[in-house]
Amino acid sequence: MNSPHVPSLLGVFAHPDDESLLAGGVLAQHRAAGARTGVVTATWAPDSRRAPELAAALAALGAGAPRLLGYGDARNPESAPGESRLVDAPLDEAIGRLVTHIRDFRPEIVVTHDAVGQLTGHPDHVRTHQITLLAVGAAGLEPLYPEAGAPWQPSALYAATHPEAGVGRLRTLLERVGKSVLTVPNAYVTTTVDVSPWAGVKWSAILAHQGEVARERPLPGILARLPEAERNEIISTESFTRLTPGPVAGDPYRLLA
Repeated sequence: MNSPHVPSLLGVFAHPDDESLLAGGVLAQHRAAGARTGVVTATWAPDSRRAPELAAALAALGAGAPRLLGYGDARNPESAPGESRLVDAPLDEAIGRLVTHIRDFRPEIVVTHDAVGQLTGHPDHVRTHQITLLAVGAAGLEPLYPEAGAPWQPSALYAATHPEAGVGRLRTLLERVGKSVLTVPNAYVTTTVDVSPWAGVKWSAILAHQGEVARERPLPGILARLPEAERNEIISTESFTRLTPGPVAGDPYRLLA
C-alpha cells in the first residue's frame, strides 16, 4: 500500500526565529513524514550574527540551508549594513527575489505571516505577508519575472496567526515586557495543528537562536524562562488561515456581466 503524499512546504518569514516560533511544528511534522521543507527569511544578511543561528535552527527542523532575501530589519541597522530595509525596498524588487526562491524550491504549500503581523505587529512581518501574497500569485505566471526561472504555482497558501481564544498566557507574558498583543477573530482560523509530538524539535530550533534566547523581551527569551510544562503548552499548537493562490475553478461568487 502506497503511503499518502505529504506536500512540500516552504515557509516565508521576516526574521530568523520567526520560522521556529510560528511554524516550527508543522515544518518538523512535514519533514518527519518525508516531505521537502525549506524557509526563506526576508531580513538579515548572510554574514550577520544571526545567520549561523538560523542555519542551526533549520538544521534542527530538517528544513535545509537558509534562503535569505538579504534586506535590513526595520528596527536593527546592523542586520544588513548597506542594504535597504525590507520596509523601504522597492516592492517589485522584493517580489522578484521571493519569486526566484519559490520557482527554485517549487513548494506545494507556502506559509507566511498574517496581515496584522503576528502578535506584535512588527512592520517586517506585515511587509513579508504582503510580498508573499503577491509573489505566490506572480510565481505561476510566465510573463512575470522571466529571469526568476520557470513558472511554478503553489497549490496552497497559509498565514500563521493567533486567534483571540488561543493567546492565553502569552498575552500576560508579552504585555509584561511592554509588547503589544494583536490577535484575529477566532473564525479567521481555518486550520489548527496539534504539534505536541514535535514540540521537542521545535524547542531545539527556538533555542538555536541563542542571541534572542539570552534577551529579556524577545519571545524566545520569554519562553526560555518558563517552566517546561507551561512552555510546551504554548508551543504545542499552531494556528493558520488558508488563503487562496492562483485561479479558482467554479467560483460561486461571480461578477455580474
